[in-house]
Amino acid sequence: MDDYQDKHFSIKHWSEDDKPREKLMLKGKIALSDAELLAILIGSGSRNESAVDLCKRILASNENNLNQLGKQSIQQLLQFKGIGEAKAITIIAALELGKRRRLEEAKQLTQIKSSKDVFEHMQPLIGDLQNEEFWVLLLNNSNKIIQKIQLSKGGLTATLVDVRLLFKQALEHFATAIILVHNHPSGQLKPSEADKNITRKIADAGNVLEIKLLDHIIITEYDYFSFADDGIL
Repeated sequence: MDDYQDKHFSIKHWSEDDKPREKLMLKGKIALSDAELLAILIGSGSRNESAVDLCKRILASNENNLNQLGKQSIQQLLQFKGIGEAKAITIIAALELGKRRRLEEAKQLTQIKSSKDVFEHMQPLIGDLQNEEFWVLLLNNSNKIIQKIQLSKGGLTATLVDVRLLFKQALEHFATAIILVHNHPSGQLKPSEADKNITRKIADAGNVLEIKLLDHIIITEYDYFSFADDGIL
């Protein structure tokens, strides 16, 4: 009986498509590569390609980057031989769940202690967007987040921010401090002159209302720039 069990559970007796499942059972999820985890999702490859090899090919076309893969549409995934509509939807759904898990983790961060805290909180929300969005975090006197509010949603290069609306929201929520956050879809971290101008404008208005602008964070997919850390606030 033991010999039968050893043979049955030996990875060499499993098909190529089943091996990632066996590996997870024997070694745990952390031992699997991204391609092997994706292979478990899609279940099978094609006649000439295992699920793992198919997933390696899909990942390679996305620079082996799961964030990049998460941006792909159903139609883009259907271009790969062996990926039908059901498999494409499964991949998209799984990556969206991963993104939402990061958002749930970010919700646990209620107090802002550094610019990195802001990045960790906001990157899952706006870090990989194709359009620029401008947000404000409203804080109490303990630097805990009362509310985060989207102020504008613009094109690829610029957004318009209503300063009056910003401080109306801050006053209504009894905020004592604010942090500005926006993304650069281009991946460029350097603040533009428009970024610097709106920052000065909001900082000056906040001084009048005694609502301090603590920082302005520019977020890209992988990194961030802090006005406060750089000493230009």
